[in-house]
Amino acid sequence: MPAAWVFATNNKHKLDEVRHAAGSLITLQSLAQLGCTEILPETGHTLEENARQKAEFVFAKYGVPCFADDSGLEVEALNGEPGVASAHYAGPQRSSTDNINLLLSRLKNEANRKARFRCIIAVASHQGLQLFEGVLNGNIAIQPQGTMGFGYDPVFVPEGETRTLAEITLEEKNKISHRARAVRKLISFLRGQIQ
Repeated sequence: MPAAWVFATNNKHKLDEVRHAAGSLITLQSLAQLGCTEILPETGHTLEENARQKAEFVFAKYGVPCFADDSGLEVEALNGEPGVASAHYAGPQRSSTDNINLLLSRLKNEANRKARFRCIIAVASHQGLQLFEGVLNGNIAIQPQGTMGFGYDPVFVPEGETRTLAEITLEEKNKISHRARAVRKLISFLRGQIQ
């Protein structure tokens, strides 16, 4: 019988992505399925700290192996901004449109458009804490393009692409995304734990 793990999220898209990658390797539960209704701590100053806080909170309270992720957009010309503040870059309303508008205004006269998406997955279990990183390099477009995806996808053009993440299919995105790359490392780790 597959080992039971909790993914510290209620985001259906994230759950489906990891379930698909894991196959029958693990039985994956969401926070809701676990019965966890608390707001998880996310007070760190880095992606690593936030992912670790969430995973360790669930593992300590419920005693089940858990992993959590935190992701952000890091723009070279803005010294890594928005980074850990990606979701609320333009304020607590967490509006993707506001965030994109603020980002583009700060890059208005900037020739260097290099950026990267980073995802950190933290695993908390009886074996301790492990961290896995996934990175997708690219550039920030001059203006939003495309209607698929979410967050900064309409202005992020992956390296080797002419389209933004909001112009490519979900299937294409899931092959190259920062989260997909971190998830592949996670699955490799889980295989080693279960064998």
